[in-house]
Formats: sequence, structure tokens, C-alpha cells
Amino acid sequence: MSIGRISRHLVANRSRVRKAFPPHALAAIEQAIKASEQGHAGQIRFVVEGALDGAPLFRNQSARARALDVFSNLRIWDTEHNNGVLIYLLLADRDVEIVADRGVHAHVGADGWEAICRAMEADFRAGHFERGVLAGIHAVTQHLVRHFPKRGRGDNELPDAPVVL
Repeated sequence: MSIGRISRHLVANRSRVRKAFPPHALAAIEQAIKASEQGHAGQIRFVVEGALDGAPLFRNQSARARALDVFSNLRIWDTEHNNGVLIYLLLADRDVEIVADRGVHAHVGADGWEAICRAMEADFRAGHFERGVLAGIHAVTQHLVRHFPKRGRGDNELPDAPVVL
């Protein structure tokens, strides 16, 4: 575990999340998810966490491991067609992880998700947080439209609002 990572996480706080994602940005992300889900049967969640604290930080939990915990805790895996997708940002590390349920992951694969994450991270490095998330939602949407087209009315199984941890 690096001292630099610990320091980044200890100084990261809610104000950094609010600066990167003010209310208008969170509202735009929610609208993008809502609009996305009108065109496919998948479910998208966006979660931003400012920093790890306590045991996860001192255990040196990776962003990937934390994203898997969040995926489970928010029950994103519990969609009817196994097509839930989590876009998770650990702001202190500027690390994006996409965790997809097995139904959609089988079509896209790790390389497909990784490409979306890297593009989002490039926007984040430039300070374009809202734009990066909206581009990520658009890229995930393209996969979901292709592999899980909307059939009938469809239910919105998961909330569209972003989660700030």
C-alpha cells in the first residue's frame, strides 16, 4: 500500500465529490440513464465514491473490489435478464470500473468494458467529469441496445438516480 494513495483518500471528502459532480451534473446523469433505458431492456447505475475509509483503505482494497461490493450491495445483479451494469468511480484514485451482470458481460467482455473505462478516465484527467460519465453512459447504451433491445414496455428495475457514497 502506498503512502500516496492513503494520503489521497484521507484528504478526499464530500466537497471534492460536490465540486466534480454538482447537482446539475447529477441531474444530467440521471436524465441520461433514464433516456438510455428507453431504448433497451438493460439497467444502468452510476455510483461515485469520494474515497475509501477505514478498513477498506487500510486493507488496500482496489477500486475493482469495491465496485464488486457496490454491485452486490445495490443488487444490480438482481435484474430479470441479468443485464444490470454498474459504472463506478472511485474519485480519489480517478479509477473507473464497470461491473456488468453475466448476461451482458458475455456479449461485451472485459476488453469492451475496459475501453469505456479508459475513455472516461481520460475525460476525468482533463477535469471533465460530467462529460466523461455521459460519454460512458452513451457507450454502455450502445452495447445494451445491440444485445438487449427493448421489447414491449419493459420495467425500470433499478433507480436511475446516481449514488454518491
